[in-house]
Amino acid sequence: MSLTVWLSLLAASVVISFTPGAGAINTMSNALNEGWRRAIWGVIGQQLALIVHVVIVAAGVGLLVSRSPLLFDIVRYAGAAYLVYLGIRMILAKPASAEDGSVAPRPAESRWSMLRRGFWVNLLNPKAIVFFLAFIPQFIRLDQPALPQYLILITTVVVVDVAVMWFFFAAAAKPFRRLTRTSRGQRTLNTVFGALFLAVAALLLFVH
Repeated sequence: MSLTVWLSLLAASVVISFTPGAGAINTMSNALNEGWRRAIWGVIGQQLALIVHVVIVAAGVGLLVSRSPLLFDIVRYAGAAYLVYLGIRMILAKPASAEDGSVAPRPAESRWSMLRRGFWVNLLNPKAIVFFLAFIPQFIRLDQPALPQYLILITTVVVVDVAVMWFFFAAAAKPFRRLTRTSRGQRTLNTVFGALFLAVAALLLFVH
């Protein structure tokens, strides 16, 4: 991969990562509830899903999904259902309140749980597969060995997305973390982020 092509890939990856979506919402929610440092586990889960998407496209399965309305809809409805589940769970969550109105300490969410949720949030997005079908061919030359090119592509996309998710979206949630110290603030944040998950689910279902 030439330097010019790689710089184009880098620029495209930055634009893609800064585009708000379920991954950004999940990252900010993790940062608010678990702190900036621990939010990295959700980000890692999202990157694992991203790698799976690239592998799916490279293997030709992505083309099959994009051309099969049935397979596309199965993935689409599954993704929307999962986001609806996350949204409703957040909206209905009731923080344990102390007598002074503050939020009682709760056990930290496990790294595995955060990683798993991040993985499924990103994986169950059929539009990501379709997007990579259009995105990847722009940077892969058929007259050169495929594996090194895909490794460069995956590394670039993952590094950029981790940087944007952790140092931008997770960091952007820091000023609002003080709201999690009261039950009212926690309910407000849960409602806002739950509604955002529901909104993304609606987009996934109704925007073609």
